[in-house]
Amino acid sequence: MAAPQHKHFCSNVQALRGGKPELGDLALTDYHLVFRFPPESAAASDPKAKKQTKQVWFAFHIISHCTLRPAPPSSGIASSIRLRFRDFTFVTFNFTDDKQARDVFEFIRARTCRLGSVDKLLAFNYSPPSNSLESKINGWDLYDARVEFRRQGISEKSADLGWRITNINKDYAFSPTYPAVLAVPSKISDNTLKYAANFRSRARIPTLTYIHPINNCTITRSSQPFVGLRMKRSIQDEKLVGACFSASTDFLDGTSPVNANTQADHSPSSSHVDLSADSPDVNTDLSLSETERMEDELIAAPNVMYDEKTGKRLIYGAQQHNLIVDARPAINSYAMQAIGMGSENMDYYKYAKKVFLNIDNIHVMRDSLEKVVSAIKDADISPFPPTRDLLMKSKWLKHIAGILDGSAIIARQVGIQHSHALIHCSDGWDRTSQLCALSQLMLDPYYRTLEGFIVLVEKDWLSFGHMFQLRSGLMNHESWFTVDNDALAGSAVRPGESDGRGDVVENVMASAKRFWSKNVANDKEATSDQEEGAAVDEVKQATAPNAAEEQTTRLRDVSPVFHQFLDATYQLLRQHPNRFEFNERFLRRLLYHVYSCQYGTFLYNNERQRHEANLRERTRSVWGYFLSRRPEFTNEQYDPTIDDHTKGRERLIFPRLGEVRWWHQVFNRTDDEMNGELNASAATAERVAAYQASTGFSESSGAPSEAASLVSTSPSPQPPALTSSQSVLTGVESAHVALTPEARVSPPSFNKSASTGGMPAALGALQDKISGFAITKGVFGGHSNSPSTGRQDGDNGEVGAGVSVAEQEMKSIGG
Repeated sequence: MAAPQHKHFCSNVQALRGGKPELGDLALTDYHLVFRFPPESAAASDPKAKKQTKQVWFAFHIISHCTLRPAPPSSGIASSIRLRFRDFTFVTFNFTDDKQARDVFEFIRARTCRLGSVDKLLAFNYSPPSNSLESKINGWDLYDARVEFRRQGISEKSADLGWRITNINKDYAFSPTYPAVLAVPSKISDNTLKYAANFRSRARIPTLTYIHPINNCTITRSSQPFVGLRMKRSIQDEKLVGACFSASTDFLDGTSPVNANTQADHSPSSSHVDLSADSPDVNTDLSLSETERMEDELIAAPNVMYDEKTGKRLIYGAQQHNLIVDARPAINSYAMQAIGMGSENMDYYKYAKKVFLNIDNIHVMRDSLEKVVSAIKDADISPFPPTRDLLMKSKWLKHIAGILDGSAIIARQVGIQHSHALIHCSDGWDRTSQLCALSQLMLDPYYRTLEGFIVLVEKDWLSFGHMFQLRSGLMNHESWFTVDNDALAGSAVRPGESDGRGDVVENVMASAKRFWSKNVANDKEATSDQEEGAAVDEVKQATAPNAAEEQTTRLRDVSPVFHQFLDATYQLLRQHPNRFEFNERFLRRLLYHVYSCQYGTFLYNNERQRHEANLRERTRSVWGYFLSRRPEFTNEQYDPTIDDHTKGRERLIFPRLGEVRWWHQVFNRTDDEMNGELNASAATAERVAAYQASTGFSESSGAPSEAASLVSTSPSPQPPALTSSQSVLTGVESAHVALTPEARVSPPSFNKSASTGGMPAALGALQDKISGFAITKGVFGGHSNSPSTGRQDGDNGEVGAGVSVAEQEMKSIGG
């Protein structure tokens, strides 16, 4: 790429960062802001200063907020531009000339939120130096879906593992947001897939993303089903999900479940070694916490069923605890039924259990990060540490721990319990991508290599349609540029103000509320199928961007979903420093290039759009950048040895939720600034445990210790471990209790609803939260007798009133 030409040049500009001023020159190109210090005037008079000249480059699209503070010349105060970048860099530039400050502000705004078209971004004009190693590496060639499935053992030439590659989406007509290459059960025809697509949001049917190389258990993913208030079903969808859970083990032959007289009541043997907890082939020191043991116990609760005609016991999945994982809080999925969506009716999926995870939606996560930014926003003008109170109120670590907890539940079920998992949220491209990718990272050492991690991002994020352009706000937004006039207070447009695009969703919410408010006794006559379908279409129209909107940033679509995935990956890397080939800097630079727009990798919202834009020929891939600089991003502690008999070298890794910490490097802060109190609290807890062990103290003896009392009264924040009442697992559902004549013993509940008595807490939460809606259990088809738990502490940050719960979920209609 030719040397960039300066469009604007400002001399003797003062830059403030960390409260430290630096005098230099500011140059603006079409894509970058370049600060050079010391200024040319100083370098010209001092040869020594000339040799020490440094440059700092800021890509325009890394800017997340820009504020101009003009000042008239007579005031004697310098006009300034305050910049907040997406890599959490904060810089203020002070200008001696007010006109210069205004010109720079307008130039930056014109080169970001007013570009008007994606193909005007830097990626379409960038090329590495012709003689560089990066120019010789084509990062686009690194990922091939067929090659990755072949690595997992699925191809036309390999032994049949119960899966096949279908070309049904080769032109993206079947499901525009899905990849062209899909792996589906061998016994399911393309014709069945077409019918099943009508039952899933945006035709995102259950399809394979990972098959375990040892026990052949699988992770599949999809979007939410069209269940609605009438609890609709789809025979084709039920057949497809059942085939996904039986394809690799062949315990279901397509006609009926096996009988207890013909098959033993245990998990099928694995193809290599047994990963069950009591197997001699695996290191049993998994150090499960109390919460993790309770989660596994809840999932493994008896789900015995009998044939209604013969009375014989039926065994589905050879007693595997196959899971349908709904990443949303249960209350949100129930609220979605008002507009024809929702979650699976488990009466029709008897071969599995459904678990609800309490992972909040994109709006909650966006607000959480904004609170973190508020805690560190003065990093340009102040050398002081972040505001710890705001950091705690953000609940960012709680969200990260929850995502890790949910992923670990899936990894344990697949890797240890020999079970299959189907994961979805709303549209299956946000929370679903987080859970799929992180669980595979825990299960498979390949994804912990540099090339493997790149394949993981390509497969579960880019190919499966995470909306990078909308979630990242790559085209910026007018409201991110403000003018702060002291004399005209309130004249600035603030981020987050309504731009009128949410009106349709508001109308849908009003329509949904009327649905819920009707007398349940007349539920069968409440609304017709046509009205329900119209509500679904209206929500789709309000939330799915059209061609013009995809060229702009919609504030309600921006959310740090991929950032959270990288943060969770950092937690695993920090806790298992020798199990990853790449280092922390790799993750940090990857987050930077998601926003830099220097490469085509993260442009557009799905594989189809990138294919139509011909990015492979028109832009460079970011993977060439990383691979050409491999030594910079290689972890020196990495040990590739896999030995399940040696602690620290096991195939599987799991997070220690009590050790989740702030990713201080990404926030440009020190570990002590971000984690000082958390580390001190953990150290105190360790000392107390050591003291109790040395004195023979036990909690059962009821003898309090002085050290323990000190901890209980300490104002220091506790590490963000999830206690039994804080587990991300908030509910488990199985088939209707009428099919199980044995007395059912309810598993231990994480939490009960105090206001709804014996009602399962997930439904109790719905009654408590949506108190303005006239709802009874009949609305959900009367399937509330299965064991289920839920959160009642109101501390998930998602809702205040029931309407806002459904409203936020409807507005996201996506992961």
